[in-house]
Amino acid sequence: MKLLVIEDDVRMAGLLRRGLEQEGWAVDVAGDAVDARHAVGITPYDAVVCDVGLPGEESGLDWCRWLRQEGIWTPVLMLTARAGVGDRIAGLDVGADDYLGKPFAFGELAARLRALLRRGDTARPPVLTHGQLVLDPARHVVHWEGRLVELTPREFALLDYFMRRPGDVLRRTEILDHVWDYGYDGTSNVVDVYVAYLRSRLSAVGAPDLIKTVRGVGYQLMSRT
Repeated sequence: MKLLVIEDDVRMAGLLRRGLEQEGWAVDVAGDAVDARHAVGITPYDAVVCDVGLPGEESGLDWCRWLRQEGIWTPVLMLTARAGVGDRIAGLDVGADDYLGKPFAFGELAARLRALLRRGDTARPPVLTHGQLVLDPARHVVHWEGRLVELTPREFALLDYFMRRPGDVLRRTEILDHVWDYGYDGTSNVVDVYVAYLRSRLSAVGAPDLIKTVRGVGYQLMSRT
């Protein structure tokens, strides 16, 4: 397996290279977005680990956005010193597949990369659709039958996650892990509260209740009949 690490900190880049090579991967390192563009232009990588904070005018988010605009769907895991929900949403919106906050355990990084490699580099649509429900991650807007659905950032993140997993039964703890901050230490009741908010927002524009409660487990975005 061939990986590209985009990291300007020489010490961190060296640690990542050594650790990933010990896991059996061949690793190239790029120190900025310019070098990373050149690297992916000549080498077909199986996955990319990219730091958000890169030197120069182009951040890791800018580079990832460019990669997707080029039609390259190699799995990308973003690294950042900031792991708030807003930062995670920004990374997903530009096409990243996963997001890991610093400091992190190397074992978790390796496990996340293995999961991404199992998934592969399948192309994804620029917008998410579910019947008449349309969510545009880049523009951060949602429409139902052409009508704008007004959502808070947290409600948007919750709907985004549901629409990326249509038909899957999502446990409350799983939703918490993906939509709330990594450090969130509240109870899963907050998921129930925000699902109720989301249902109300969708109902206000005439959408049916597409989110099914799976008693004792969590929630499921149902297909329209």
